[in-house]
Amino acid sequence: MALNIADLFEHAVDAAPENPAVKVGERTVTFADLERDSNRLAHFLQARGVRPGQHVGIYAKNSIEHVVALLAVLKIRAVGINVNYRYVEGELDYLFDNSDMVALIHERPYAPLVAACYPKHAKLDTVVVMPDAIEPDDASDVSSYDGVLWEDALAGQSEARDFGERSPDDLHIIYTGGTTGFPKGVMWRHEDFWRTLGGGIDFYSGEPLEEFDQSKQATDPRMVTFPLSPLMHGGAQAGLLMHLFAGHLTIMEPKFDAQRTWEIIDREKIQLIFMTGDAMARPLIEEFERKAATGSPYDGSSLFAISSSAAIFSPQVKQRWIAAFPNAVFTDSVGASETGFQGMGMQDKEQISGDGPVVGLGPSSVVIDDDNRVLDLAANVGKVGRLGRGGSVPVGYYKDPEKSAKTFLVIDGERYSVPGDNARIEEGNRVTLLGRGSNCVNTGGEKVYPEEVEMAIKGHPAVYDVLVVGIPDEKYGQAVAAVVELREGATLDLEELRTFLRAHLSGYKLPRSLTFVDQIPRNATGKAQYPRAKELVLGAQTAGATP
Repeated sequence: MALNIADLFEHAVDAAPENPAVKVGERTVTFADLERDSNRLAHFLQARGVRPGQHVGIYAKNSIEHVVALLAVLKIRAVGINVNYRYVEGELDYLFDNSDMVALIHERPYAPLVAACYPKHAKLDTVVVMPDAIEPDDASDVSSYDGVLWEDALAGQSEARDFGERSPDDLHIIYTGGTTGFPKGVMWRHEDFWRTLGGGIDFYSGEPLEEFDQSKQATDPRMVTFPLSPLMHGGAQAGLLMHLFAGHLTIMEPKFDAQRTWEIIDREKIQLIFMTGDAMARPLIEEFERKAATGSPYDGSSLFAISSSAAIFSPQVKQRWIAAFPNAVFTDSVGASETGFQGMGMQDKEQISGDGPVVGLGPSSVVIDDDNRVLDLAANVGKVGRLGRGGSVPVGYYKDPEKSAKTFLVIDGERYSVPGDNARIEEGNRVTLLGRGSNCVNTGGEKVYPEEVEMAIKGHPAVYDVLVVGIPDEKYGQAVAAVVELREGATLDLEELRTFLRAHLSGYKLPRSLTFVDQIPRNATGKAQYPRAKELVLGAQTAGATP
C-alpha cells in the first residue's frame, strides 16, 4: 500500500480514464488527458534535474495547467510549493528563499516579477511558463531567466507512467496564508495528508479508507463539484485532490465572480460548492436575490450541498441562503493547514448559532487547556480551550523547529497539532468556534474573540463587512476596534453601532473605535488579514479620523 497522492490519482485514471476530470471555461479534460500531460511535464522536470524531495513552485490561478503541474510534481516525488499569485516582489523573495525552490512553474503575466526575483535565488534553476487562464495571449518576456514555454516543455516528452515506486512518507508541503505573519511551510507525509484532507477517513464515521476505496467509486455516477477558492491555498487543493481520487468532475474558475458563478452552477448542474465564508457567500446570495427580483431568477435547483470553511459564514447571511435553498445541506467545516479536517456542523434554520459556528468534532480532534491537558468534553461543557488534532498530523514547519515545537505538542506520548484556534465545549461532542488565539483581544483582563464581535456587527443593516482587532490602550491594555466596510449609500457612527450591539454582546466586547474602509482587507480566499486591519485603525487614529 503506497498511500501516496500520485498513486491515488493514478488509481482513478486506471478505473475511469474517459471520465471528465476538470473543466475550466469551455475546456474539459478527462482523467486520461491529465495523466498524459502530467506524465509529459514530469519527464521534462526530471530531464532538467529535478529530483525526489526537491521543491517546485506553482505560481498560478485556477487552470487546467495548474492541475497538470501539481500532478507532474507529485508523480516524480518532488514537493509542490503553493505560491500566492497576489504576492509582491519582497513576498516572493521570502517564499523562494524559505522553500529552497529549485524550479518554478508560473503563468506568463507574472514574468516581470519572476524576472526581478530570479537572479537573487541561486537554487532556482528551471522555470516553466504556462499560458494565463484569463489572458492566454499574454506575451510577457521570459528570456531573462530562460523561461521554457509550456508547449515546448511538453513537446516530445514521454507519456509513459514509468516513475518507479513511491512512498507514503514522501512529503507534501502547504504554505499557510500568512494571515498572522510570514507564511510557514506545513510538512505533511502523503498518507497523513490523505487521511486528514484527501478523504482517507470517512468524515462522518471516522473509519479509515483502504487505498482503492475511492477509485472503486469512479465508475459510478459522479458528482459535479465547484470549489470557488484558488488552488494556491491548501483547502481548495485538498478538495480538488479528494474529488480526483474518487472520479468526480471538478469545475474551476480563475477568478471569483458572483454572476458567472451562478451561470456556471445552472449550466453545469453543479451539485456541490465550496466557499470561504461571507467573503463569497454574501455576494453570491445578493446576486441570487437580485436576479430573482428581476422576474427571471437563477435556477440553482441542482445544488444539494453548500459547504463553507476557513472564514465566518455569519448567521445573517446563512439565513438568507437557507431561505433560498431550503432543501440543500449546509455545512460549516473547521480545519487548518496544520490540522486538516477537524469537524463539521450541519446547519439548518433551527440550529443557526449567533456566537460562532457550532461543529461536531471529527476523529482525533480534541480541546486542550492552557496547561496542555486534553479535556474530557463531557465533563467540561462551557469551558474554552484550544482546538487540536491527534492521529495523522504534520511533521512540522519547514526550516522552523521553534515554531514547530510551539504548534506540534507531545501530550502523554501522543503528538497533537494545536495551531491556536479557540473553541468553547458544547454538549454532544460539539464545540463553538471562537477564532484564532493570536487575534484574541485582552481588554481589562477579559478575553474578546474578534469573530464573535464581527458576527454581531454584521447584523447591522448598514454593515457589509467587518474585522475586529485589538489596539493598545493605556487603561485596559487593549481596546476593541472595528474596521467596517459600509453598504453603498449607508451611514453609521460609533454610538449607533454600540447601541445596536448592546442587545447582543456584553459591554466589554463593544468596539471603542470605528474605522471605515472602502474594502475590508482579505486574501484571495476571503481569509481576514488582521495585521493589515490593525494598521488601518492605527493609521486612522494617527490621522485623527477614528471616532
